[in-house]
Amino acid sequence: MKKFKSLLMGLSMLALIIEPAFAVDTTKTYSSGILVGSFLAFCALIILVQLMPTIILLVGFIKGLIKGEGKQAAYSSKKN
Repeated sequence: MKKFKSLLMGLSMLALIIEPAFAVDTTKTYSSGILVGSFLAFCALIILVQLMPTIILLVGFIKGLIKGEGKQAAYSSKKN
């Protein structure tokens, strides 16, 4: 049974290698003009501009948490 399983696995791998790939012709993949590319670049720019304040806010929040932990440790040591 084990030999049959390994033979079947080998034949299936051979069949996958032998089969031709039905891929798309790369010359016809991108047929849009410059206007479509510039529109997509503009959309990406809008998303990037909206992400910058979010990242700045997140960095500030993390810095505040780190400083807050130091103050909390100093406050608990003063209390004792």
